[in-house]
Amino acid sequence: MGDSSVNRREFLKTTAAGPAAAGLGANIIIPGRAHAAKKTLRILNWVHFVPAYDEWFNKKYVVEWGQKNDTEVTVDNIGIAGVNARAAAEVSAQKGHDLFLFNWPPPSFEEQTVDMKDVYAEIEKKVGKPIDLAIKSTYNPKTKKYYALSPSFTPDPVNYRKDLFTEVGLPNGPRTWDEVRVKGAEIKKKRGNPVGIGLANEIDTAMAMRTIMYSWGSHEQDEAGNLVLKSKQTLDALKFVKALFQETMTDEVFTWDASSNNRAVVSGKVSLVLNAISTTRTAEKQDPAMSKEIQLAKALSGPVRAIGLEHVMQCYVIWKFAENIDGAKKFLVDYVTNFRQAFVAGEFYDFPCFEKTVPDLQKLIANDPKAHPPDKYKVLDDVLKWATNVGYPGYATAAIDEIYGTWVLNVMFAKVAAGKATPEAALDEADAACRRIFGKWKEKGLV
Repeated sequence: MGDSSVNRREFLKTTAAGPAAAGLGANIIIPGRAHAAKKTLRILNWVHFVPAYDEWFNKKYVVEWGQKNDTEVTVDNIGIAGVNARAAAEVSAQKGHDLFLFNWPPPSFEEQTVDMKDVYAEIEKKVGKPIDLAIKSTYNPKTKKYYALSPSFTPDPVNYRKDLFTEVGLPNGPRTWDEVRVKGAEIKKKRGNPVGIGLANEIDTAMAMRTIMYSWGSHEQDEAGNLVLKSKQTLDALKFVKALFQETMTDEVFTWDASSNNRAVVSGKVSLVLNAISTTRTAEKQDPAMSKEIQLAKALSGPVRAIGLEHVMQCYVIWKFAENIDGAKKFLVDYVTNFRQAFVAGEFYDFPCFEKTVPDLQKLIANDPKAHPPDKYKVLDDVLKWATNVGYPGYATAAIDEIYGTWVLNVMFAKVAAGKATPEAALDEADAACRRIFGKWKEKGLV
């Protein structure tokens, strides 16, 4: 489970895979015209989970954009583990990229970023309003500032083994959390495949525990941003997770990292996980037979509602110290208004935050020749009805981000599941930590 003092930024520095994880990967310079471009634009992106996206973005989209705008564009790709460390380094040096991509809301960097209000307004004039999820993830209602702009988000559906759930009478997968508990226990007893919901200090566990909380009507904060963690609903969610662990899972979930659930389901070890479609895309490429068994389901219902979270929230910031602020803003406007290309290049991983930019989205996801079956991704056609942000029903504020990044809720659930604390004691401890964090950010004037 780990030390609760280890925050997400430290975690991300140490848990990535691949040679680009610890620092910058490929540095790609995109020429403008044949003569020396008068302007330059530096962009930092993560190493995308779908390699075809980076091929398209780095070698096609920015090439064409640079030529049209007489700009030399430099794209640096960095492993997800290095994003926050790199951001902190650029802020410290007051020098770096003009456009910087986070894969989660970065409210703690608000004081170093340009207000994106005018960029949102310009895009809205061209393609209509953004979804509420984008605003909740990039706007601070306290300061009235758009500290980032979100072009897209990644859904977090249920990934389940169709063959295993068919044997226990649910060929279309579970629809409620209680069905996961009851039928998951049957599968574990009959076939030996446990449920794969993490209880560790890692990002997928943080999402899964909030999904369960929100389904039970439990929240970190209310719509106005007041701390409301200590409630009967939270206690009930804690008791459910303890039962879910005891009846359907194994101790290994206490030491999982962010990719353990992917590996567990693609290898055939577990019966169900919560994850983005990078899991199913991996199965399509590595094991077509298993790909046919791993199917997707919508957000599961709890006692109060059926709700899920975004798995990744793409959030671009423009630093106040950026050398080409105007060019960065224009690039964002052009990128977002042409987002259909990105949606296709990323194999549907990145869903648009401005819906009108992919008008044929439902048609595309209903018939994908790479999927098994071709309509596998149609289940995501109503994702906006159930995908929400960390901090729901409020905004993703700096306080919410610190609670998320220091694993306060992960530890609370894990202690109860492992029998190391009663639900009441674990909730008291988590509530005290949240009160300290809220107080800190209120003093800074950001909450």
